Amino acid sequence: MRSVTTPLDSTFVLDDFEPAYLSTWRNGGFAAKVDAALAELVECRACPRDCGVDRTGDGRPLCHVGRHARVASAFAHFGEEDCLRGWKGSGTIFFSYCNLRCVFCQNWDVSQAPAGIECTAEEIAGMMLELQDRGCHNINLVTPEHVVPQVVEAVAAAVPAGLCLPIVYNTSGYDALGSLRLMEGLVDIYMPDFKFWEPETARRLGRARDYPDVARAAISEMQRQVGVLRFDDEGLAKRGLLVRHLVMPGQGAEAASIFRWLATELSVDTYVNIMGQYRPTHRVPGNPRYADIDRSPLRGEMEAALAAAGDAGLWRLDERS
Repeated sequence: MRSVTTPLDSTFVLDDFEPAYLSTWRNGGFAAKVDAALAELVECRACPRDCGVDRTGDGRPLCHVGRHARVASAFAHFGEEDCLRGWKGSGTIFFSYCNLRCVFCQNWDVSQAPAGIECTAEEIAGMMLELQDRGCHNINLVTPEHVVPQVVEAVAAAVPAGLCLPIVYNTSGYDALGSLRLMEGLVDIYMPDFKFWEPETARRLGRARDYPDVARAAISEMQRQVGVLRFDDEGLAKRGLLVRHLVMPGQGAEAASIFRWLATELSVDTYVNIMGQYRPTHRVPGNPRYADIDRSPLRGEMEAALAAAGDAGLWRLDERS
């Protein structure tokens, strides 16, 4: 039996698993979800920007995405957490654009520019099925916050064609509750970032002062839907919540606040990846406005973040952290 290095506790092993969307499909729940999703595009409230633009016509939404989602790439990703990438990769679909404007974004050429091509729901469904045929362990939807209606439509097209992998919703955490409720019964694994704790930090670095409040509400809803992260007996994630936090220079106090909230408001069993790969990029290098984050985090800052998580009571930390 192949396995990944994720340490297993029998409490968090699923003996029986099938993707949530199969039950939704059998119960006839897709038609109502697709109708609601497409209606959401008419006066768009798909994300917390609430721009109200008609994305089915000639409106110009803040996310720059109209009736059809843009896909930048689709491939077997081996850079994700071990419990997602396994030995055949995570079947990743990167959507273009983003509803945040992070000045340090490492994928700014995708998130802030018209990368990739517009794709219909059927074309995105075809990508999902092709990744499944390649042996990928899951379908990993990256930056879906602003294209939830199109994602719902694509999943509805993929399921009757044979899709049977867990769906990972890989997000910045800046998600509308209405969109997340549309995804209930479709998503197996929610993987949000929790980037900032302070509104002023979120405004300055992500152009969204309400990010902390939105992220807390969104992550709470994700936890309600899927619970804590659970695995199969080979160590592959199958259902639940996996929270990422990127350690940034000088933001140790914010990280500690995020970890305390996760432990007290969600669960000490929350699975967390504390990531140390921040580097200055996009608008940061050489810019005096962002001099405080114009460096990689120090080893001591990474160690302090891990210690803060432990002090909060969190213990299920991604092993590569």
